Amino acid sequence: MATTTHDGGAPSGAAGTPPRRGARSDGGLPPAGRARRRRDTRAALLFISPWILGFAVFTLWPVIYSGYLSFTDYDVLTDPEWVGLENYERMLDDSDVRLALWNTFYFTAIHVPLLVVVSLALALLLNQAGRSAGFFRTAFFLPKMTPPVAVGVLLLLLFNGQNGLINQVLSWFGIQGPAWTTDPDWVKPGLILISLWSVGSSVIILLAALRNVPQELYDSARVDGAGFWRVTTRITIPMISGALFFVFIVNSIAGFQTFTEAYTAYFGSGNSTYSNDAALFFAIYLFRQAFEFLNMGYASALAWLLFVIILAITLVQLRVSKRFVYYEGEQR
Repeated sequence: MATTTHDGGAPSGAAGTPPRRGARSDGGLPPAGRARRRRDTRAALLFISPWILGFAVFTLWPVIYSGYLSFTDYDVLTDPEWVGLENYERMLDDSDVRLALWNTFYFTAIHVPLLVVVSLALALLLNQAGRSAGFFRTAFFLPKMTPPVAVGVLLLLLFNGQNGLINQVLSWFGIQGPAWTTDPDWVKPGLILISLWSVGSSVIILLAALRNVPQELYDSARVDGAGFWRVTTRITIPMISGALFFVFIVNSIAGFQTFTEAYTAYFGSGNSTYSNDAALFFAIYLFRQAFEFLNMGYASALAWLLFVIILAITLVQLRVSKRFVYYEGEQR
């Protein structure tokens, strides 16, 4: 029986037509082809087996074990003792948990949008830099290589209320700078400002996205008389919305886990004159419960609470992004 249609269409089962029910998943490969595919699969698994082993031992197992510990009373020195939901009930009555969550949400809600705006502004400037863009790209990224502990020490030097560089610069304009490191109202703003020290990686990502925007769109906009603001809001931002969303979501996750700079500046020094409560982020409180007070069971419960919060916020961001993020080639 002929397999072609009368109008010259593709034969049944040809490329471009859906496979018949019960069709073989190997595409009808001969035995030698199937054997070669199995060998390739085994070789691929062999090459990635070190990563699989490392992930299972150093990530998956600790996550699973911390879930078990969250239902126990464990102080490292003795065996875990099952306490059920006691650690989670304790969190409901712990005022420090509420304080740490408030500080963390406050920091992230201001830090992330500010970082995205600054990164985009710098990327737009670098996109106009021409041949010198390579030098400035490296210069902006270098601070990212600074150890976070050093950034925490830098915070105390720059934002010192008595002789810090920031207040000295403000004094040139007749502005009396606040006590950044001792006034609870200014501790978190100081941490937010110092967090912009490592904005370079986001600048590089957005700059790469800007370089991929078709030049024809800008040429057409200029012919139509569009100005800089209209071009930026109607062409540039929509075309790089995928990169903007990536920067936003990655820095949101990092914001909820902020730890090193604040811990170095306000907890690691042992100086009680600093306002520790204003800098008590959730990751710091978790760390102190685990390694200073040896409440490993309670710290594990805190870690799972943080995981659930980050997961929920990330899922909301992914949901909302479907309305605002444009991907080239995506049908709407």
